[in-house]
Amino acid sequence: MTQRPGVQKQYVRSLFDSIAYRYDLLNHLLSGGVDLYWRRRAIEQIRDVNPRRILDVATGTADFAIASVRLHPQQVIGIDIAEEMLRHGTKKIAGRGLDGLITLTPGDAENIDFPDGSFDATIVAFGVRNFENLERGLANMHRVLKPLGKILVLEFSQPRAFPLKQIYFFYFRNILPLVGRLVSRHTEAYTYLPDTVMRFPQDDAFLAILTKVGFRDSRQERLTGGIASVYTAIK
Repeated sequence: MTQRPGVQKQYVRSLFDSIAYRYDLLNHLLSGGVDLYWRRRAIEQIRDVNPRRILDVATGTADFAIASVRLHPQQVIGIDIAEEMLRHGTKKIAGRGLDGLITLTPGDAENIDFPDGSFDATIVAFGVRNFENLERGLANMHRVLKPLGKILVLEFSQPRAFPLKQIYFFYFRNILPLVGRLVSRHTEAYTYLPDTVMRFPQDDAFLAILTKVGFRDSRQERLTGGIASVYTAIK
């Protein structure tokens, strides 16, 4: 049976709104804090385009938008469909005195409400696998880039080497859902996470999709033994 358009989007919005108040805590707890390193490492991959305007898609509570400030942009805009996540992100930005630089607004990856060629870089961290239509979302991120602009995708991936691969799968399927459920008090959210990671096209498959929607010179860097990957490409 084909899922009606919008059903996944409504589910994702509801899920992330419900865990927004514990989202940052769980990110850092469940990754052992290494997610902070991943964002810092990833954001350096767009330094070469000297981005003045950055669009952070599926920004959540704005961690990646905040990480991008190290590149000294003139403006960072974050969009997300989960408005409760945006509310927490806005408070975080204000607490860091960055509200003059970073703006968060409701927005949908598949229907980005900005003109063609508006940004020097489009970025997304741990959100692209939640796009209802992956190709359409990436195509929109391509559309709003200026010529020679750069896309940056930070996403979970799967280790290949023994024994990290076996440890990773045990943790993702058993420990992560249990801890996530206990802390967030949400029965589905941290079962949904490993499910989406396992289904997500990775490595060459994802690079091929970037090429298909119009990007060129697509590249991948695997981090921490392949637990996460950084993908980049040029318009």
